[in-house]
Amino acid sequence: MPLKIIESSERFIRFSVDGISPSIANALRRTLVNDIPKLAIENVQFHHGQIRDTEGNVYDSSLPLFDEVVAHRLGLIPFKTDLKMNFRDECSCEGKGCPLCTVTYSINKLGPSEVLSSDLQAVDNPDLVASDPNIPIVKLSEKQAMLVSAEAILGRAKEHAKWQATSGVSYKYHREFTVDKEIFEQWELIKNSCPDAVLKEDKKSITFTDDVPHRQIVQLFEAKGVRIVEDDTRFVFKFETDGSLNALEVLDYALKRIPQRINTLLDSVVSTD
Repeated sequence: MPLKIIESSERFIRFSVDGISPSIANALRRTLVNDIPKLAIENVQFHHGQIRDTEGNVYDSSLPLFDEVVAHRLGLIPFKTDLKMNFRDECSCEGKGCPLCTVTYSINKLGPSEVLSSDLQAVDNPDLVASDPNIPIVKLSEKQAMLVSAEAILGRAKEHAKWQATSGVSYKYHREFTVDKEIFEQWELIKNSCPDAVLKEDKKSITFTDDVPHRQIVQLFEAKGVRIVEDDTRFVFKFETDGSLNALEVLDYALKRIPQRINTLLDSVVSTD
């Protein structure tokens, strides 16, 4: 199963896979969507009452939003994730919560101010911060305060959307456009605009691909003198992450995860017989 990285950045990747069937391609897509571990807040504890600062000023820790709304917002914040952590239900602490499976965060902020995701401070591991520091949580007016502690654990998107590390996961067939130079006169303009889309060229024809999208190539779909061929054994994937993991980490985990899922399925079939 040859895999080629076409385009890659910290949060985005485009790659092609040769010699697979649509069922395997869909298995990879579903794994990328539903089965990548990610850190997200599961439990939130609000500390209500009066709070005094070092100068003796009194603040009220009752928030302008319902606790349930704030907890929901906290749960959807993506955090940098360490894949070496344990799932809580598989940890040696037997689900009680320990540094191997749980990250504790706290917020202690006084108003007037806007509470952002960057205000979530990891107690045990300062590296596991919010992947986007500017996500708004709640606005505090004068004499209001927010005092919250929260626990984040690993989970998968098949359990809840807050554990979905990827978005925009899609794939398509590898497509080639063979252009007759005598009939389609704009071929040279496309070649100069999209040199990386050229696969081969001779005196009579030139072949383009849209593995990497180019606006100019769209006109080839309905142009005369263009023959379009799709390869149903070569798939071009793309997806982006929310910053909890980088794109290459997600792809590497997904490729290792698929055999594990298949083996689990085979074991269940054998045990049933």
